[in-house]
Amino acid sequence: MTVDALTDVAGVRVGHATRSGGGLLTGTTVVLAPEGGAVAAVDVRGGGPGTKETDALDPRNLVQRVEAVVLTGGSAYGLDAASGVMAWLEERGRGVRVGPEPAHVVPVVPAACVFDLGRGGDFRARPDAATGRAAVEAAAATAPGARVPEGCVGAGTGAVVGAVKGGVGTASRVLDSGITVAALVVANAAGAVTDPETGVLYGELFQGGRVRHPDPEVHEAALRRLADLAELSGPPPLNTTLAVVATDADLSKAQAQKLAGTAHDGIARAVRPVHLLNDGDTVFALATGTRPLDAAPLALNAILAAGADLVTRAIVRAVRAAESVDGPGGVWPSYRELYGAADTWTRGGSDGRTGADR
Repeated sequence: MTVDALTDVAGVRVGHATRSGGGLLTGTTVVLAPEGGAVAAVDVRGGGPGTKETDALDPRNLVQRVEAVVLTGGSAYGLDAASGVMAWLEERGRGVRVGPEPAHVVPVVPAACVFDLGRGGDFRARPDAATGRAAVEAAAATAPGARVPEGCVGAGTGAVVGAVKGGVGTASRVLDSGITVAALVVANAAGAVTDPETGVLYGELFQGGRVRHPDPEVHEAALRRLADLAELSGPPPLNTTLAVVATDADLSKAQAQKLAGTAHDGIARAVRPVHLLNDGDTVFALATGTRPLDAAPLALNAILAAGADLVTRAIVRAVRAAESVDGPGGVWPSYRELYGAADTWTRGGSDGRTGADR
């Protein structure tokens, strides 16, 4: 049984630490690999990234496997959350062995951050090592294959996409080969996720089938609401979309890096414009290696295609799951507040074309 989440990759667990109220609107999400780690890689496309230990993931470098990946709010300050995860792993002897004793390890914990400073009202309220520890403990406490909370949780707590509320989303797929591919995103983009002419989420244009559109009156009301809010807001904040794409396929670091790179296409389908100078868009790839990959030269292609598709779908789910915020740090309506649930729309796709035809 699958739950359509990153945790469908056997052994991978996800934990959130959510911090809200009292000036806080932020948090941390930890992706915990199976004990012994997973092959890991990264691809950074945004012009303003905030990351930690990403150089260790270069296929030319020594480290082959990592025990966890940290996604966090708080901009560069929030990268402190990785320290709490490192401490938790060290206590369990999980990391790169560097000495004769089992406890002589250095956990390599890659991390990336999104900008959400001040969105709860207090610019200095941000994740720290204790937040990271809480998130990894939450991950470890989950059952195998557990459902993953989506929306305004963990690193998505203070996320914003364009002018609407963002958050965390996840999705998975089992390929014909039996290999599982899954993605988890923190949607926090400077670009927009909605088509300004129709209100349809860009990402839904690439998911096949008839695309349902909001009623024109609903869309016009949403545009008026966003225009009113724009007059009250300051300059556009810095942003970033983060993703982890995982698979149970046996990939090399070079193959994992290719997966991380092509998964960025999934962001580009769902967010426009994307990979700007004020974005820090970063995608990590994890491969647990429990299923062999066919030796045919192009066998990786199915995994690459699925990774990009799942990132798109995870962004759609993140936006649809998000809840509105109206607080001291700002007002960000949710997509659901603006447009309602898709099943309430009375008007179907106007032309019947799928995303592939557009």
